[in-house]
Parts: sequence; structure tokens; C-alpha cells
Amino acid sequence: MNLQGNETGGEKDSVKGEWTMTNETFQAFLAKGDGTGEVVNRTLEELPAGEVTIRVSYSDVNYKDALAMHPKTKVVRDYPTVPGIDLAGTVMASDDKRFKPGDRVICTSYTLGVGHDGGYSEVARVPGDWVVPMPDGLTEREAMLMGTAGFTAALSIERMEEVGVSPDKGPILVTGATGGVGSMAIAMLKKRGYTVTASTGKLASEDYLRKLGADEVIHRDSLIPEQPAPLQKTVWAGVVDATGGAPLAAILPAVKQGGAVALSGMTAGVEFTTTVMPFILRGVSILGVDSGFCPMDLRGKVWTRAAGDLYPENLEHTLEEEVTIGELPRIFNRLLEGQAVGRTLVRLGQDKGDA
Repeated sequence: MNLQGNETGGEKDSVKGEWTMTNETFQAFLAKGDGTGEVVNRTLEELPAGEVTIRVSYSDVNYKDALAMHPKTKVVRDYPTVPGIDLAGTVMASDDKRFKPGDRVICTSYTLGVGHDGGYSEVARVPGDWVVPMPDGLTEREAMLMGTAGFTAALSIERMEEVGVSPDKGPILVTGATGGVGSMAIAMLKKRGYTVTASTGKLASEDYLRKLGADEVIHRDSLIPEQPAPLQKTVWAGVVDATGGAPLAAILPAVKQGGAVALSGMTAGVEFTTTVMPFILRGVSILGVDSGFCPMDLRGKVWTRAAGDLYPENLEHTLEEEVTIGELPRIFNRLLEGQAVGRTLVRLGQDKGDA
């Protein structure tokens, strides 16, 4: 057996491409619970319980990851902890018969990174029920360019199409368009042949949004009519809404007959006031998009679509920056300040490519 030691929690057979367990240390980003964090060395014995041990190649940065740094947000159960709600890599060891060393996998959602040590670690251990086999044709890097944001966007499209929304029905509105979910939704919708209108408070990012596939870019304030009414002139066949709050109340009266709003976020607030009119006179649906605890059969289907008919042809354009775990505090600050556009990829370990 030809082994290549990498000093990050395992050794790799250069012929078979499989990992074996060693006692070497590996690096992880540890949130302390006081708003700060640091890169530390850890051992396999320090990993949490779980059936599948993964050599992590890539993670990403989501708004929830930035919130996890601050105890007052109550996102994280206990500190210190390893944040990172997404990871992709190669199985090193498994007590779950569904997975074997060398398998390429994705793990997102559930309590990863908030109640269970997450993706900002060169080695992670997770329950087997959280693990998704990497779809054919998708690399670890591509999977994390999508991450929870891309999965949520794909699940939003899946939910809308389940109730009859299709490209021939009319334009789709994407709110919070420069965020992770919004950016991915635009690119995925364009791949499916939809006409897409992007709503944003950052009109300076219009060129970015058009390159993703937006046919029209509007300021979010333009969605609020001068004279609000229970029903407005219909415009949208569907809406991918990552903001919620008052803007949602303004959008609903303009959704077409049989249209749908796939709701996944609340950056504009958790409450909104509306009437029953859009629902009972136009058959409009609000579809809750739960990417965190989505059933595994649906989760696998959506990831397969993300690697197939929803795979963005311009996926690389969503990338704002690729960083290491030591750079995370800077990225978190930019995200919380509302300065981020698109996706941030986190590269882990010495193995920069895909297994």
C-alpha cells in the first residue's frame, strides 16, 4: 500500500484513493462564545459522535455561520464549537453500511455547525443519516459553491414546480438577489428557461445579477405600490423569496392565478400583514422551504437536480472569494455588515482538489 501522509487526520492510498485513520492532528476553526474564534489543532478523539468520519475538502460561508459567532443570536447551543453548516469531502471511516472509505459525500443542514461540530474543520464526524452521496458529475468544490444556499434555491424551484409553476407561466421574481440563495436561484432558474426579475437594494450589483441570468433588475422599494390594495395587477408566476417581512405582503397581491411564493428567509422580518384575497381568489400558494430538516429522499432528489437540470452554467460567477479558515473572521464581519455579494468558498486541508 502506497501511503501519502498529509498530517491532517489521515493518510491516503495514492492508488485506491482511500483514507486510513491516523493519530495526526488537524486544523479547525473554533468559535469561543465571546464573538471571537481561532484556528486550533485537534485530534480524532475530540470529534463528536457519529457514524461517518469525513476528510473535508471544502465548506462555505452562510449568514447563519456568521451569526454563530455571537452568543446573543442564540444560533449555537453550546460553546466552544466548530461552525460551518456545510461540508463536502471524502469518507475516511464509516460505521454506516451506506458509506465506505473513499466515497465522496455532502453534509449540510440538521444541526451541523450549530449543535454539532461543523464544516470548518479538516476532519469532521457526523451521523450517517445526515450524509448525501455526491451526485455524479459534481465535484466537492462545486457542491460547496452551491452549499445550503444553492440547495435552498433548488428546493424552492422544486416546490414551485410541484404546484404547477413553469417557464411558460410568466416571470419569476427573486428577492434578496445578491445573497447566496438569491444568486443561486437566478442562475438555476435561467438554466431551466425562466424569465427572471431580480430584486435588490444594491443596484450597483446589476451587472453581477445580469451575468447570473437576470432579465431585469429592480430596486426592492419598487415592489411596494403607491396605493396598496388586497389585489394588484398580476405580474409574477412565482417568487423565490429569501427576505420575508413587509416586502412579502407587498408581493402577494401581484402574484398570478395559481402562482406560488417559495419562502425561505426572513432578513426583512418575521412578520407580515396581508389578506386572504390572493389565496382564495387567485389560488396563490405560500410554500415553506425547510432546507434544514428536508426529508432525505427529497434532499437526494434536489441535490441530483442541482448537479443536472438546475446546474448553473455560470456557477463560478457566483464566487466572490475563496478563503482558508484563518480568514473567516473577516468574512463574517463583511457578511454581517451587508457587504457580501454572492458566495464565499472555504478551502480546507492540503489536498486542494477533489478526491
